[in-house]
Amino acid sequence: MARTPNFFKAALLLPANLVGLLTAGASSALTGEPLPMLVALGVETLYLGVVPFSKRFQRAVRASTPGAQDDEAARQQVDSLLSELAASQREHYQVLVGLKEKILANYAKLPGGRVLAASSEQRLDALLTSFLRLISTLNQYRTYLNSSERLSLEKDVRALESELGQETNPRLKDVKEKRLELLKRRLARFEQAGESREMVSHQLASIEDLMRLTHEQSIAIRDPEGVNRQLDALSAEAQATDETVRDMERFLDFSEETSGPLPHGTRVR
Repeated sequence: MARTPNFFKAALLLPANLVGLLTAGASSALTGEPLPMLVALGVETLYLGVVPFSKRFQRAVRASTPGAQDDEAARQQVDSLLSELAASQREHYQVLVGLKEKILANYAKLPGGRVLAASSEQRLDALLTSFLRLISTLNQYRTYLNSSERLSLEKDVRALESELGQETNPRLKDVKEKRLELLKRRLARFEQAGESREMVSHQLASIEDLMRLTHEQSIAIRDPEGVNRQLDALSAEAQATDETVRDMERFLDFSEETSGPLPHGTRVR
């Protein structure tokens, strides 16, 4: 995630401020009198004591910082995902965030540690994002795997199979057969969704295990090359998790049962 902008540096490097300092410096150099530069430094002290703390100035700096808007959107997305989780799930996530901070602190102790920690943070964040998305998708699956709905589907299938054995009207029989096929496909989805839910549960556990292992290894690690091996494992896990999330989202979209859909109202994911 992006760091908070350095407001003192931003205020110091404003073109108008730099021009004033350079002008005062040039004047002192040409005249041999230190007074213009001393006055400029006094004004600069007052300037840096006020401007960097101005909320208006801080908003302007944030807006002009590359990636600031993207970072804000990312934070909002994380907040949105967290708001959908149960309290126990949010606590679980916060434990992983704590592990991330400890891992980065350990990396920072290595040679070139600050650069190493900064480059590692993105991969750790990717894994945490995958963790959040996976929990969100798992919650959707739990809603989908409603036991009462499944019992109702099974009841409808049995009733239609019984009716088809006695149906003599060809047109009605054709309609009922098509409906029976759809109901059976929905039942098959319940079976598939149950298997996917179990897989997701294991992937969530794997992410937690990997974060804990990375933290444990970061305590004793002594060389940046070892960090690279850890980060490669994190990236591979994040990629595998993202693929699972995409597969499950496609499943929940029921794309196989629609053709050329038209938009009606607001689609709920």
